[in-house]
Amino acid sequence: MGQPITVVDSFTDVPFAGNPAGVCILAAPTTEAWMQAVAAELNLAETAFASPRTDGDVDLRWFTPETEVGLCGHATLATAHVLGGAGRFHTASGVLTCTRGEAGTIVMDFPAVRVAPVDDPPDWTPALGLPPGRVTRVWANDDGWVLAEAATAADVRAIAADSAAILALGGHIVVVAAPGDRSGIDSVCRVFGPGVGIDEDPVTGAAHCIIGPWLAARTGRREFVGEQASRRGGTVGMRVDGDRVGLTGRAVTVWEGALAVDAPPAG
Repeated sequence: MGQPITVVDSFTDVPFAGNPAGVCILAAPTTEAWMQAVAAELNLAETAFASPRTDGDVDLRWFTPETEVGLCGHATLATAHVLGGAGRFHTASGVLTCTRGEAGTIVMDFPAVRVAPVDDPPDWTPALGLPPGRVTRVWANDDGWVLAEAATAADVRAIAADSAAILALGGHIVVVAAPGDRSGIDSVCRVFGPGVGIDEDPVTGAAHCIIGPWLAARTGRREFVGEQASRRGGTVGMRVDGDRVGLTGRAVTVWEGALAVDAPPAG
């Protein structure tokens, strides 16, 4: 009968906004090559592949159209949504737990992603299409994440990114963030991932695992709301608790279907 697939818009409560993710709930583990081929066929930022474990938990992997990634917030949210709003997932980033929150939200327990200040960083403004001086500080880590702090939220909204220039600067996944510019919004960001085949990601849960600790260090607070100012847009709730970040969002199913082929058995 073919492999069922659901497409879910994450970090939004209305269709055709937020970040779309493909979700394949597998009957059993399948091959990495097949998962990569399906992700390329769907051509969404990420497609999640979930397979049941004998202990009642779920194994979860995420693929962009070009490669597997080690952490993905919006596709985890989408998977939990398809499974009824909760789940305990075994992933490349450890065990991630999703629980039902208030008013139809889903709360995801994720690792905090740490970045360190970059001494004498290159000038990121040409790659982002901004005037000189509009990127004020830069952080990075060994996993390919870069956090560039913009002077204002208006700068974040004005970015006209050059993917080739970002790659030339070593940008694998670049988060550009600034403090929020309206009531109830603590940060505004945009995320560019040319190193994983995503020119601009609509709403990025994993990026807020960086932004949450960044905001906590600036403010001394623990709870925040972030806006991702992509064309589709979306919001992410954050609660920082030591080396973990709770991410809160909503999700909407936009279509359900099936491939005309079944997933092959692994190995």
